[in-house]
Amino acid sequence: MTWVKVCGLTNAADVAATIDAGADAIGFVHIPESPRYVSLDQAAQLAQGVPCHSILLTVDLEPAAVLEILATTDLDGVQPYGSRAAAVARSAVQAGYVALTPQPAASGIDIASIPGIPLIDTPSAATRGGTGVAFDWNMVADLGGRFVLAGGLGPENIVDAVATTGAWGVDASSGLEQAPGQKDPARVAAFIAKAKNQ
Repeated sequence: MTWVKVCGLTNAADVAATIDAGADAIGFVHIPESPRYVSLDQAAQLAQGVPCHSILLTVDLEPAAVLEILATTDLDGVQPYGSRAAAVARSAVQAGYVALTPQPAASGIDIASIPGIPLIDTPSAATRGGTGVAFDWNMVADLGGRFVLAGGLGPENIVDAVATTGAWGVDASSGLEQAPGQKDPARVAAFIAKAKNQ
């Protein structure tokens, strides 16, 4: 059964709807320029007591700073972006946290060399964080191993995405929204149901 993360959550109603729909993980964006930005206090409050993994998206933070944040917020893991992403992921895994490590989509990725769980997304030089744009899934159809697929996913294409790539997990954000930072509960539920029926 496909592991599903819904990212970019900003409020308690969306968190509750996402959990009710059966998500395995929820994501909070702590990247200042994002329209889905939440403070560390907000992320900690929204994640309190949830029965699934809670993942914090960060950018350009030192590994020690991320570990301190995870310890103080009681979040379960990190999805790091920026020049220190690999080091952050490695430190998080060593400390017992979940790490989703973003990797630009390309043919022939060596996912075994990536610390944590590789998160394959559409490459972008301009965007720090996810792009919300799909890529040619055939590029990662023969990776083998465990990875999470991201980039432009929604209820309309999730079945094809999983069938083409064999992804262990999927991650969606903007494709499940009715406005930036505001989820559409029906789209969230449809996405999770279709992903998990693969």
